Amino acid sequence: MEDRTENSSSKFPKQAGWLIGGITIAVPLAVLLLYLLPKSGNVPGIIRHCPMLNAILNGSCTVLLTFSFIAIKNKKVKLHRNLNIAAFILSALFLVSYVAYHFFGKETLFPKENPLRPLYLFILASHITLSAVVLPLVLLSFYYGLTGNIARHRIIARRTLPIWLYVTVTGVVVYLMISPFYTFQ
Repeated sequence: MEDRTENSSSKFPKQAGWLIGGITIAVPLAVLLLYLLPKSGNVPGIIRHCPMLNAILNGSCTVLLTFSFIAIKNKKVKLHRNLNIAAFILSALFLVSYVAYHFFGKETLFPKENPLRPLYLFILASHITLSAVVLPLVLLSFYYGLTGNIARHRIIARRTLPIWLYVTVTGVVVYLMISPFYTFQ
């Protein structure tokens, strides 16, 4: 992809802003709503596999983002773009799986008597908080990258990558820590 920054308008289109803002607000609200809705006692069989699927999707995103970073450092722009698109798609699939699980699934709590509980809660809280923070950054980074505004893409991506990596890695860690306590497996 060529750098079209000089030819691009410096004005951010209102439609893109509304879409990014809407998604940034709608996703956390939808997740919060899922926690407030009553849960079914009967979890469909396929839903039981969502936590592991989510960990696999997060781990795969970590790998893709790492290779994407290496690709852009080696000036392999097309590979970088394709890896980021793949990571974006996997993150979207994660979100669908996460929503499906929390719509049907029962909440699994980390045991209070477990000495690792404070560490688990810290990792979980930072994971949740930063997943909300990274969403608009990912969307802006993608917007600027796909529209050819490479200068702005670089500025946003430098902030986005470490946060997105942290979220994907801690997603796997959270799964590994809580999975022994799932009651349906």
